[in-house]
Amino acid sequence: MPISANDPSRKSWLDVPQNSDFPIQNIPFGVFLTKDDVITIGTRIGDHAIDLGALQQLNYFEGIELTDDMFMQDTLNDFISDGKKTWRLVRNRIAEIFDAENPKLRDNPKQRDIIIFTMDEIEMQLPVLIGDYTDFYSSKEHATNVGTMFRDPNNALLPNWLHIPVGYHGRSSTIIPSGIPIHRPMGQTLPNGETSPVFGPSRLVDFELETAFITTDANVMGENIPVHEAEEYIFGMVLLNDWSARDIQKWEYVPLGPFLAKSFASSISPWIVTMEALEPFRTKGPTQSPTPLPYLQSKGKNSFDIHLEAYIEPENAEATLVSQSNFKYMYWTMSQQLAHHTSNGCRVNSGDMMGSGTISGPTPNSYGSMLELTWGGKNPIKMSDGTERKFINDNDTVIMKGFCKNNEVRIGFGEVSSKLLPPFTRK
Repeated sequence: MPISANDPSRKSWLDVPQNSDFPIQNIPFGVFLTKDDVITIGTRIGDHAIDLGALQQLNYFEGIELTDDMFMQDTLNDFISDGKKTWRLVRNRIAEIFDAENPKLRDNPKQRDIIIFTMDEIEMQLPVLIGDYTDFYSSKEHATNVGTMFRDPNNALLPNWLHIPVGYHGRSSTIIPSGIPIHRPMGQTLPNGETSPVFGPSRLVDFELETAFITTDANVMGENIPVHEAEEYIFGMVLLNDWSARDIQKWEYVPLGPFLAKSFASSISPWIVTMEALEPFRTKGPTQSPTPLPYLQSKGKNSFDIHLEAYIEPENAEATLVSQSNFKYMYWTMSQQLAHHTSNGCRVNSGDMMGSGTISGPTPNSYGSMLELTWGGKNPIKMSDGTERKFINDNDTVIMKGFCKNNEVRIGFGEVSSKLLPPFTRK
């Protein structure tokens, strides 16, 4: 079945601003609260949110096998569980409905009023119930930079790094959608030159410029997923700001790795962009040397050319662009990550989320964290209001954007934006 939704010549009867992240070729999926306080599953074209629950009730998905309440739920988990065939049928149908030449809904103002909202009329929610969250550490540049700072520069990468996609299990309870502010975490740190830790607010709160992929039900417990099949179980991608408290992390991470320094907040963009929408932007990733073990070997274009940006916006000041990176720099691919994740028989379910790890490029302006951009605080970055940042200050907002672009179409993710508030205090 062809992906007709991706036809670059297709136009919509809905207005789509120039350079929009959401042309009719995107058709991402999300969950939103309407002005009538109804939660629904939806998609987006231009600056319009489309209520897929209303579309389903009005029989626009006739002929596609869907449960009666498929789009009238508060998460995408069941839809994602239905698998790739259903995803493609639904995206293709939505593209047909909103095609400039299709009058059925275009010329029905009564139904349009029920189905279509402007973005300022809705409130985006977390798109899936995330049962499990895994974060990888798959940028060679990032791992090398951090290893150089904290260990011997000549042995920046640990011996296992070039052989396995290193990862850890995170907390799904503190994953939040864009727009939700977070608090500076409290924790134990070891001040320089001291031998005893202290407890207090983290002084080194950082962002991590990442993406994440959302899975469908992939396997039963004990079953592994071959690397060449892994993409069949990946629904789509979001932008991820995996907040980090570097001083807490430095004290706690040996011997078992990240814990409280990471679990206080992870912010994601609310629209899941499907892998099918990203298909035109496939590219080859970096050459892997040494050659991975056979279960991780894959051929062809298994990465994606996704331009990424990170901004810091001080309170009452304009945002400053601090990083420009690209997903194609990632050493380990999503297919390799998922194949490795399940190689021991670990079960992966619909709605599980896998973070890429910080995405750093080869040049200083493409580093994906303040830890790298300021080299541990030694090289502060000047903001638009003249102030400087070594790490993130209270009341700063961190904004991340991402998009793919070729000569025919631009497919984007929108943004993930979160404000850092002072530590939480009980009233």
